[in-house]
Amino acid sequence: MKKTIALFTAMFLIFALLIGCAPAAAPAEAPVEEAPAEEAAPAEEAAPAEADEMVVGFVSANFNDTGQVFIKDGAKAKAKELGVVFKEADAQEDVIKQQDLVQAFITEKVDVLVVVPVATDAMDPIIKAAKDAGIPVVFVNRNPFGKNQPPEGTYYVGSEELVAGQKQGDYLGELVGDKEINAFILQGKLDNEAAIKRTEGFVTTVEAKFPNIKIIDTQVGNWQRDQGVSITENWLTAYGDDIDAVVANNDEMALGAVEVLQKAGKTEVIVLGVDFTPDAKAAILEGKMVGSVKQDLAGQGAGGVQVAYDLLTSSVKENPLWIPFVLITAQDAANN
Repeated sequence: MKKTIALFTAMFLIFALLIGCAPAAAPAEAPVEEAPAEEAAPAEEAAPAEADEMVVGFVSANFNDTGQVFIKDGAKAKAKELGVVFKEADAQEDVIKQQDLVQAFITEKVDVLVVVPVATDAMDPIIKAAKDAGIPVVFVNRNPFGKNQPPEGTYYVGSEELVAGQKQGDYLGELVGDKEINAFILQGKLDNEAAIKRTEGFVTTVEAKFPNIKIIDTQVGNWQRDQGVSITENWLTAYGDDIDAVVANNDEMALGAVEVLQKAGKTEVIVLGVDFTPDAKAAILEGKMVGSVKQDLAGQGAGGVQVAYDLLTSSVKENPLWIPFVLITAQDAANN
């Protein structure tokens, strides 16, 4: 028993000794006072918004038509030059689709519409919709007004289509002299003023000045090269060696005729076009076409955007604005 008591006593003393030797708890550190946060630099003030950019809604008749692409490219380049926002759309030769595209641009609240008509006799709904919305319309290349002055709020930039046909007639007459020949006409879309007037200009010139030129047939090729091909193939079947000249309302149809005539070995047939596209220029330089009446398509597109710009920044000095036609032949094709 005594041994047990002695053991407990010893253990107690050791425990007490350990407690006494333990280091005193460090006093709690005083909370460190946070340095006041640096005052944030004031946000940089946004630059004042520039004046609203001018937006042009450009609706083409058909980007599948080479000439229409030149018009669009000219318009787009002019828009870039002037700092104008350029929005484009393709009606694909569909009157209703063109009306819908114009309405979409009206809904977007563009500042000006620039339109190459699908059908010049179907522009009244577009004119009315734009007028109701207070948006001016500049028509380009295909004139919906004929001989009339464009009504208030509408404008036209293009070339006098009658002149193109007259130049074709005069040059063909100059080429053949007094020789009697048979001429065939490839005509554009009948709902386009250009097709009607170019054909009229050629026919009236020939009838008035060159009775030795006999117009045998006129077929509608709708401005398309492939239709120029098929029509010329049919003419070759029906008329063979009696084809002396093919006069087309545009270069695309003329080039279709060239393709067929070259394959058939009819290299002596005279072919004339309108527009002076790069493909037509090449054909003239190669002797496959005798000439083309140059229509400055890029100039028309640029003129349309310039008129749109002038409408909102100053004033329009000419309405309609005419871009001249120029006859291009083998003698001057290389320099144009």
